[in-house]
Amino acid sequence: MISPRTYRAAALPALSALVVLALAGCDPDDLAAESGGGTSGGANGGAQSAEGFGVSPLDNPDGTKPGLAPLTGDADRAAARKIIEKVATKGRGPKTGYERSKFGSAWKDGIDGIPLARNGCDTRNDLLARDGKDIEHRSGSDCVVVSLKLKDPYTGKSIDWRKQRATEVQVDHVMPLSYNWQMGAARWNETKRQQIANDPLNLLPVDGPANNAKRDSGPAAWLPPYKPVRCSYAVRFAQVSLKYELPVTAPDKQAMLAQCGG
Repeated sequence: MISPRTYRAAALPALSALVVLALAGCDPDDLAAESGGGTSGGANGGAQSAEGFGVSPLDNPDGTKPGLAPLTGDADRAAARKIIEKVATKGRGPKTGYERSKFGSAWKDGIDGIPLARNGCDTRNDLLARDGKDIEHRSGSDCVVVSLKLKDPYTGKSIDWRKQRATEVQVDHVMPLSYNWQMGAARWNETKRQQIANDPLNLLPVDGPANNAKRDSGPAAWLPPYKPVRCSYAVRFAQVSLKYELPVTAPDKQAMLAQCGG
């Protein structure tokens, strides 16, 4: 396990009304937790570059390394397709009974069996420290992030993020919790649901409006607006699916393969 101080030291250099949130498919509990920890910032478009996005998902199978870098080479895209091809498919089940609380309280630190757990810092702040640069912590804390710079993989934008505007950066569940519920997590025990909700493999700090637009969509219905990262996003979706033995729908798998040239 990476200690909180070592992990965050390595990172140093390198969500609106409840009605709106419900319509956007975001969970108010998650966003309230984000606000409490302190997030934010103003985004600027900037040049959309492949640089600064972090690590390729092919080199980050447990999600502990920062970001989501585009996959552009033929060999990497072929390797990506091999991962996606392993994903099982089935029809999407009913959403009946789904509540965010079925996956535990938001950003809980004490979840065994996943990286970065029980390190003295909640999941959200762990992820901000993983992916952010120029990080500042709350005075007297080596956990609570109050400002950072983020190269957003979903839009390609650079975001200056500060505590006062909490929802401009949100931590996205790559494989959404409602989607997971419909694809089999409804039958899981609470521990396993808490794991997928807090596993860094399934979490990315991203542009808030882009995350709102995604809602609980699979890849056939929503992909990151920033096209160079779409293959990497498909790989990360597949990595979560395979780790937790959750299928995806056939259209979602087809869309995932298509992003990587399949």
